[in-house]
Amino acid sequence: MGGIAGIFFVETAKPVDEARVGAMLAPMRHRGPDGSGLWSAPGVGLGHLRLAIVDTEGGAQPMATPEGDVTVTFNGEIYNFAELRAELKAKGHQFRTQSDTEVILHSWRQWGERCVERFEGMFAFALHDARTQSLWLVRDRFGVKPLLYATLADGSLIFASELKGLLAHPGLRRVPELSAVEDYLAYGYVPDDTSIVKGLAKLGAGEALLAVRGRPLSPPSRYWDVSFAERTTARPDALEDELLSLLQNAVRSRLMADVPVGAFLSGGVASSTVVALMAEASSQPVKTCTIGFDVAAAGETDHAERIARRFGTDHRSRLLSSDDSRLIDRIAAHFDEPFADASAVPMFRLCELARESVAVALSGDGVDEAFAGNRRHIFQHREEMARRFIPGALRRGLFGPLGALYPTADWAPRLLRAKSTVLGLAMDGAEAYAASVAMIPAAVRAQLFTDQAKAAFAGHRAEDRYVKAMREAPARDPIDRAQYADLKISLPGDILTRTDRMSTAVGLQVREPLLDHRLVGFAARLPVRQRIHGRSGKYLLRKTMEERLPLDILYGAQTRLVTPVSDWFRGALASEARAIAGGSALARTEWFDMRRIARLAEAHRSGTTDHGQLLWQLVMLDKALGRLFSLG
Repeated sequence: MGGIAGIFFVETAKPVDEARVGAMLAPMRHRGPDGSGLWSAPGVGLGHLRLAIVDTEGGAQPMATPEGDVTVTFNGEIYNFAELRAELKAKGHQFRTQSDTEVILHSWRQWGERCVERFEGMFAFALHDARTQSLWLVRDRFGVKPLLYATLADGSLIFASELKGLLAHPGLRRVPELSAVEDYLAYGYVPDDTSIVKGLAKLGAGEALLAVRGRPLSPPSRYWDVSFAERTTARPDALEDELLSLLQNAVRSRLMADVPVGAFLSGGVASSTVVALMAEASSQPVKTCTIGFDVAAAGETDHAERIARRFGTDHRSRLLSSDDSRLIDRIAAHFDEPFADASAVPMFRLCELARESVAVALSGDGVDEAFAGNRRHIFQHREEMARRFIPGALRRGLFGPLGALYPTADWAPRLLRAKSTVLGLAMDGAEAYAASVAMIPAAVRAQLFTDQAKAAFAGHRAEDRYVKAMREAPARDPIDRAQYADLKISLPGDILTRTDRMSTAVGLQVREPLLDHRLVGFAARLPVRQRIHGRSGKYLLRKTMEERLPLDILYGAQTRLVTPVSDWFRGALASEARAIAGGSALARTEWFDMRRIARLAEAHRSGTTDHGQLLWQLVMLDKALGRLFSLG
């Protein structure tokens, strides 16, 4: 676990200066506080930062085979490494350590590129094979662990766990990618298929990139993808049994560690499920932790404390206050690219709290994407039911004008009173869902940019990414397509990025048992009625846990921890709101209508309107642009 970086010359085996690889590791030191290592050979250099979790004494990296022909630098965990190790030993392979890293080396020798299909875990690694003069970059199925890369003018391929690692290489030019700014304002993060720095790429979830010296570099290949194209015909009681077994195995496998393991506990369905199954599998009380806000409306810790008492966990909680708004600069620096999911603030404090007692924490990340648990999934499903019964031409002719006239449609059924729902019914399902995902609507974004910036977009529209993913999804039902797009776009780009950056900032490893690929594959085959039932999602998961969790936790209204950024911009962060309208990095780009942004900031500070989310996005963008491109 930790961070990786390296250099590989694709055309000819030019010498690699280990000090340059070390310089790429240096700004990522927080990812690996327990040690570092460098290795080089003609044309290649690999670096590693270590957070010791498994085989704390013998797992130092980069690690090579005894013959020195295969070398790997690896970030993550292979949860089934013990089983693979036993299988490889039976085939004659000899091991010198107890680490999962060594299993990667021998698996490559035994199965080649197919070895990654056998790995169960979260990982990003670079493997060099001297025999074939190749470098193999691999990222796990869901993109839990990051891996960024770029090709430079000197013929080298460079890679690192974070953008700051790549930027430490003097050969990488810092030129902003304007289309990524449009994407960021739409989603609140820069998606994995683009970057704020032109020419830089992120290896996608479930992808691998093989670079062979002397050959042109080919695009990454996909070794795994989730499919919603099949449907199980099993009985509901059999599905509950199968799901419980998958959940138990996923949680049990992620308890593997040579250091203390705990869990995040929000009191919601996902984290409560994880803690319940951890308690069953553990001989000692599970260490759990919860974060809340000192603003009563922002979130509560009552549900978490109930679950903690039910399972006898060693539980700690902590409240955040307006003073935590001062974390904004520290948090922005850890993300490198602009990142506007304000839940990063409580996540940072949660990771800090967990790290006081454990080195590994289990989370409930991924359950909403896998089991249709997001509110927008419910809305989309209900809208699609309406689309099935109302012809497209009639929908466009009726709901388009109706949406424009909203809120005068108070006579309409409750389902049709929300402006976004009315407008969404005028579109096809993919367009409507893409619009619902956007944090800032396209019309509002367009008003923020100058005419010159909009012309430079050359027709680029952030929503098209979601539309394309949904229309090309291996799926049968519209809600399948929405979930598939979320798994491919928002899960790695937002949820997993937030967890990775905030946990590594404090030297904590976070594991996501509900993103076990067999579990997600099972969920993708469920009939829609086993995912969405009435007004709630995660239906089969709730049914399966009825004997273990209180019914009001499973079926009651869920409290959400909402970062009070709107209050902060009228208080502790008021100066930040004023600053972006003045001599900020945003102003120096000449991409934005700064007079309009100044009016929005003033209207928010005065309490006339609420632009808290937009201001948070603009402030985080301002900090990123100033840091990355010296615009501050």
